[in-house]
Amino acid sequence: MRFFFLGISICFLWSFPGLIKADTDLGKRRAAQACAACHGVQGISMAPRTPHLAGQDPDYLMEQLRNYRSGKRAHEVMAVIARSLSEQDLEAVASWYGSNRITLEKAD
Repeated sequence: MRFFFLGISICFLWSFPGLIKADTDLGKRRAAQACAACHGVQGISMAPRTPHLAGQDPDYLMEQLRNYRSGKRAHEVMAVIARSLSEQDLEAVASWYGSNRITLEKAD
């Protein structure tokens, strides 16, 4: 009976993806491999016209990555990158960038 309730609980939690945090360590590694050249490992872009990803909502990032992968959103480079990553990788990258925060330093 314990296993039955454990199984039901796990299924319930999996039905709400926001409740289960993706592997941010995996996300950091994948971001360093696939994203850092343009968006920076921490998600702070140094390239003009390349958006910062740090602090973005992970669900929004996932939606955009899926859109690049499917062709719904067009960008030649991003489409290739999104297609090269597994669904787990996409979730991890979105979680990693979403967990980072941009802080601005005050000038003296």
